[in-house]
Amino acid sequence: MKVSVVGVQGDVEEHVIITKKAMQNLGIKGDVIITRKFGAVSKSDVVIIPGGESTTISKLIFADSIAEEIIQLAESGKPIMGTCAGLIILSRFGDEQVEKTRTKLLGLLDVKVRRNAFGRQKESFQTKLQMKRIGEIDAIFIRAPVIEDVGEKVEILAKFEDKIVAVQQDNILGLAFHPELVSTKVHEYLLSLAHNL
Repeated sequence: MKVSVVGVQGDVEEHVIITKKAMQNLGIKGDVIITRKFGAVSKSDVVIIPGGESTTISKLIFADSIAEEIIQLAESGKPIMGTCAGLIILSRFGDEQVEKTRTKLLGLLDVKVRRNAFGRQKESFQTKLQMKRIGEIDAIFIRAPVIEDVGEKVEILAKFEDKIVAVQQDNILGLAFHPELVSTKVHEYLLSLAHNL
């Protein structure tokens, strides 16, 4: 199995480390690579778009044609996960900040997101969540977005104080928080989606 972590900007190394641990836990052999160039994503079984700054990530993946590769891979049924800024990038609709910065979105998740919904960096926090199909997880929110609206094909996986913070639409996972900082549970679930293809 080949897992690509889109490494143009943001929280990359933690995803690589936790994905390798998740593969070990599941007995899956393969590689986890950081990709910044066109060509690697199309050869992948799983793609992760990490947190970071969504406007910058968007500009870079569209400039280097990585965006088109992600869309094609998603359409072929391969699992794609976006966390924090990655969730924003995967979404179909953004808020006024997304429009103001002209951030191009991939439109793979039929959701509307609001950037920085939980406040600034100093308002970051950790909490326990019940996540459908996974169970209880620890979740770290850092300048996190929130999902304000979901389409009919989108399944809500987790909420925090009535706010939607994790969703799945077929093979696409979007999380407002950072699962890579606490445990392998979410990454094991993501890898299991690829194994069930």
